[in-house]
Amino acid sequence: MNEEMLNLKPNKVFYYFNEITKIPRPSKKETKISEWLEATGHKLGLPTKRDGVGNVLISKPATPGKENVTPVIFQAHMDMVCEKNADTDFDFEKDAIQTYVDGDWLKAKGTTLGADDGIGMAMALAILDDPDLEHGPIECLFTIDEETGLSGAKALEAGFMTGKMLINLDSEDEGQFFIGCAGGQDTIATLKCDYEDLESPAKFFKVTVKGLQGGHSGDDINKGRGNAVKLLTRLLWNGYCDYDMRVADIQAGNLRNAIAREGFAVVAVPESNVEAFTQYVMKMDAVLKSEFHTTDAGVTVMIEPADACDQVLEETFQIDLLNALLVCPHGVQAMSQDIPGFVETSTNLASVKKDGDTITITTSQRSSVESRKQAIVDKVSTAFWMIGADVVTTDGYPGWDPNPNSEVLRVLVDAYKNLFQKEPQVLAIHAGLECGLFSEKYPDLDMVSIGPTLRGVHSPDEKLEIKTVQMCWDLLVEFFRLLK
Repeated sequence: MNEEMLNLKPNKVFYYFNEITKIPRPSKKETKISEWLEATGHKLGLPTKRDGVGNVLISKPATPGKENVTPVIFQAHMDMVCEKNADTDFDFEKDAIQTYVDGDWLKAKGTTLGADDGIGMAMALAILDDPDLEHGPIECLFTIDEETGLSGAKALEAGFMTGKMLINLDSEDEGQFFIGCAGGQDTIATLKCDYEDLESPAKFFKVTVKGLQGGHSGDDINKGRGNAVKLLTRLLWNGYCDYDMRVADIQAGNLRNAIAREGFAVVAVPESNVEAFTQYVMKMDAVLKSEFHTTDAGVTVMIEPADACDQVLEETFQIDLLNALLVCPHGVQAMSQDIPGFVETSTNLASVKKDGDTITITTSQRSSVESRKQAIVDKVSTAFWMIGADVVTTDGYPGWDPNPNSEVLRVLVDAYKNLFQKEPQVLAIHAGLECGLFSEKYPDLDMVSIGPTLRGVHSPDEKLEIKTVQMCWDLLVEFFRLLK
């Protein structure tokens, strides 16, 4: 066990979180964590079952005298976003997350921490493993693949769980209770590359944009952070127009639900323009530092010599690609007309990847208004249809309509006021939550989403505010005390 974890409270929550950090759990590769959860349920002597896709449900009978209390489901997802810094040697399919305490925060060394949603799993397991907690019937549901399509929630069979209330443990702000979320969809464009030889002598360079914060493509989309795909495209577009620069390779961004933090391109520059192009790149470093001095002060643009390539992208193909990436929308598209400060519609230009003769561009769209979600999907698709790309959209997932008269919300609010002598915030969230899918199969399920404070999720800057874990745990204990 990480020795620092031994001193963190609540002890049992951090014990289980530490165990979870040892188990590889990338999205769509949750077999090990699913098996471990099933084994843990059996070890605790509790009824446990696993469905065909790997979702796990562990049940705990009511304590004596509490048999007639409303049955509650606690839910968290197993998978984690696997992001690391470029200079970090780490295999998410084999290695344990290396955690450390930094003041008030728990962090990971060069990778995502996986508190999204490992800490939610840990709290659910601590509930199951607490012999002193008085409660009604409990079910803890652990779902697979929330981060890349919510396929675990989609595959959940009606009747798999029986509780009447559900507390989703996947939110990231202590003191904020979420009762609604946006729906989402992915749009993916692919292009077959055309190549040509250079007509004149040139030197090759690797141009890199890095040092951006990135972050969650829902929660952080309104924070004004830079997108490495957009910034690299801007640099390349001007590089071609002003210096006859040609692209040989491009790799930027990574995961569909993360704002792109870094990217690079290998480019060829005519020998006569090398000095001017180099100065332009250095100038762009200063320009971007100025533009993002508050939201992304660490942004850096670098240029370094690269090995020569046999060919570059054919000129017309390169123009089309850069034009499409330049005009493809990214960021907030509309704010809510009903909830002040709430993002209604957004889109994330997540990544552009060249692999052999194919370039794949991945984007994701979110909206709490279904018609506007489709409108931004169409807009993004058109940017790539116009250059002849093959564009596909995923099935997506539904939003979750708020229920301000929720009973589980009322009890949680009362519990919060009892503990902290203040009102929690009751909100909707722009990120996707599995609650929308649960509501389709369990239409009478009363739901709310809570959690401790996380920052920098979906990036190696992810961190968990330690004291808020205790606050969240105390809230759950008080919730059990009040629930009838």
